[in-house]
Amino acid sequence: MEGIVIKSTGSWFTVQLEGKKIDCKIKGKFRLKGIKTTNPVAVGDRVIVETSDSQNIGIIKEILPRHNHIIRKSTKLSKISHIIAANIDLALLVVTIKYPRIKTGFIDRFLIIAEAYHITAAIVFNKIDLYQKKDFERLKELTAIYENAGYKTFSVSALTGDNINSLISEIKGKVNLFSGISGVGKSALVNTIEPGLKLKTGNISDYNKKGKHTTTFPEMHSLHFGGYIIDTPGIKEFGLVEFRKEEIAERFPEMRKLMHDCKFNNCTHIHEPDCAVKDAIEKGEFPVSRYESYRRIYQDDYLEKELWEWE
Repeated sequence: MEGIVIKSTGSWFTVQLEGKKIDCKIKGKFRLKGIKTTNPVAVGDRVIVETSDSQNIGIIKEILPRHNHIIRKSTKLSKISHIIAANIDLALLVVTIKYPRIKTGFIDRFLIIAEAYHITAAIVFNKIDLYQKKDFERLKELTAIYENAGYKTFSVSALTGDNINSLISEIKGKVNLFSGISGVGKSALVNTIEPGLKLKTGNISDYNKKGKHTTTFPEMHSLHFGGYIIDTPGIKEFGLVEFRKEEIAERFPEMRKLMHDCKFNNCTHIHEPDCAVKDAIEKGEFPVSRYESYRRIYQDDYLEKELWEWE
């Protein structure tokens, strides 16, 4: 029988079959070819399952071809990766202007990951009910930057429900990955979208304004209006396998449009003359924050060492 993996807790996997859910194990030393991972099966995988009439337990016999996946490194020093989810239609990064405060470099690195794994991405600014005048000014600035780069943005409140319907219209009928650092209200937002889930939510520490982890492993939830949400833990690291720094500029859509007008084909957009990207910055046609993110990542080999981590 064919089904979809909706939960992974290590050695056991919950698979949604037609009309029922079943707990499954992997057959023998089943492994994927081409990817060295700690978990060959991930949430979102479509699999072939063999079931027994006597027990409500299945065996995953085969993973059907994926159209994409997203990973993180299993440890800081390890080259082995961990697949977070597979077959994603839309990756939504939930952020806030405050509580906890936003870091544009964090947003940019998430978008690079999505570009690299051929996943459409969008940004959700949550907690607008807490924003003051200066916060809305910052929100306007950031939405302009990322919408000009080609990304959709949503400004919502999980608490009041403001603008939730526009977000629902976007995710309807899709497999949606929700990600973000702890404390941005990701689980609360999912509960507002699908109230019956009643996901556990946490509070922001009064001391450091950082979030407390409430999700402990990725899990896929069906939506009553069609589609799925994959809720992920607050993730500190994503990593790219065999990612060359020469490819970084291509992961910035607005930079990708300009780079072919540079004088040199191998332009790094940092120190070469007649660089179309630097010319656009001088003219105010390319956001400085996006360029600074690019330069830090390129010069520090940040993607190869530890893609993103925050205080």
